[in-house]
Amino acid sequence: MPPYRLTICGLDELAGYSAGGVTHVLSILDPDHPEPEVFRAYAPHRRLELRFHDIIDPAPGRVAPRPEDVERLLAFGRAVGNDTEAAAEAHLLVHCHAGVSRSTAAAALLLAQACPGRPAAEVLAMVAALRPRAWPNLRLIELGDALLHRGGEIVTAVRAHYRRALAAQPWLAAAMAAGGRGREVRDATGAAAPPGGGSVLS
Repeated sequence: MPPYRLTICGLDELAGYSAGGVTHVLSILDPDHPEPEVFRAYAPHRRLELRFHDIIDPAPGRVAPRPEDVERLLAFGRAVGNDTEAAAEAHLLVHCHAGVSRSTAAAALLLAQACPGRPAAEVLAMVAALRPRAWPNLRLIELGDALLHRGGEIVTAVRAHYRRALAAQPWLAAAMAAGGRGREVRDATGAAAPPGGGSVLS
């Protein structure tokens, strides 16, 4: 287990954690989204805000996750256990807009970093236990896998996670394609994803 408590959520759940002893917050927001006012109700905490869209490939007018974004989130994770008197008292809240894609990818990378001896498959299982509807953003996973020098292990584990999700909910294949995420489906199944356009995860 990581040396701190970890929570994953979406914007509409943030108010429910204002009294939850949160000591650190990793916020992942769209570039033009206003800063959530709900954090004014939180006790003093350290917060890192990253801004990029929930996309996995470059797109006109959209900001994709960059290596420097992942470097910053990993550095934040490394600091979490050192920012409180006892690491066991630290509570890291990771959120994006829906608590499905960007935040679960970030959580997977933070856990992989905090538990370097754990196989990536176990790390993804931990994320799924924390957030059963997780569909981690593949671009974040690819960037983080490289920065953590895991040799593609985390990417392989997330593809297996996609396969399990698709087996349980086959309709997700079309939904992911509709959100411009067909590459995730293709990488998981080896089959062509249905064509699609707009976002469904943000």
